[in-house]
Amino acid sequence: MTVAPGIRWVRIAVPGPLRHVNCWLLDDADGVALVDTGMNTPDAREAWKAVFRGDLAGTRVTRVIGTHFHPDHIGLAGWMCAHHEAPLLMTRTEWLYARMLIADARDAVPDEMLAFWRAAGWDEAQVAAAQARGWAGFRRIVTPLPMGFSRLVDGQALAIGGRDWRVVTGSGHSPEHACLLDEGAGVLIAGDQVLPRISPNVSMTVSEPDADPLGEWFNSIDKLRALPADLLVLPGHGDPFTGLHARLDAMASEHRERLDALHAHLAEPRRAVDAFAVLFRRTIGQDMLGMATGEALAHLRRLERESRAATETRDGVRWWWAA
Repeated sequence: MTVAPGIRWVRIAVPGPLRHVNCWLLDDADGVALVDTGMNTPDAREAWKAVFRGDLAGTRVTRVIGTHFHPDHIGLAGWMCAHHEAPLLMTRTEWLYARMLIADARDAVPDEMLAFWRAAGWDEAQVAAAQARGWAGFRRIVTPLPMGFSRLVDGQALAIGGRDWRVVTGSGHSPEHACLLDEGAGVLIAGDQVLPRISPNVSMTVSEPDADPLGEWFNSIDKLRALPADLLVLPGHGDPFTGLHARLDAMASEHRERLDALHAHLAEPRRAVDAFAVLFRRTIGQDMLGMATGEALAHLRRLERESRAATETRDGVRWWWAA
């Protein structure tokens, strides 16, 4: 589906509540540049084969651009690069994260991860269920990436099919997420940095347990407010939309309200799992437990950085309370 001159939209199914990921085909000199690819699943591969058997039959992918390392966005990047002999373009941190997680596949869950879950308040049944899945999940849904890549840098101008796209990086949802801005045409390919109806998951991870991802995400919102307000925003999930500044304000306001509610909830010491009741509108099952835990910890850390919460670890469990 064409959404703007020279830009086509492909929606690829992904497992889980998001249901789909948006991928963008940008007309290039001798083919199309592909932004994001979907997850490595049989259904996604068949969907792409159908796309290139249809109106795009015989069309070459000139380059593959990954907005960030999450598997629903770069899961088929290696497959596409190999088939079309196309280069991969990503920011350095996102490429390194993906390569690290692919290489770190193993059967047993690392002890550091078990300690991270228990510190957040997981019970032994929840830990056992997560252990049963092993530690190779990322590699199963991401095809091997090329050993080399072309680095995207904030502010870089990227010429695609006679149009100039500027790389605009953000963080919080992922460490060095790349958005693409064509200011002349008024189009922003936003990936997951800005979504139309939900906020992207902003999580603390075992890889960087002292980070402040929610603080980074608030800073990224401030950065994106400097972009024109009337852009057509092409998000990683959901429908294209206009009204960038209003959406940024709404996302920031929602998380500020959550922080205030969580601060009130910390009138007595709480664990990360105890924060679910005030942060989320639904019951958190095992399938969403990891993401919910990461997001709860990100909010708790932000309160700590704002001197609104204090924390200590007792018997392997981390407790937080209002300061």
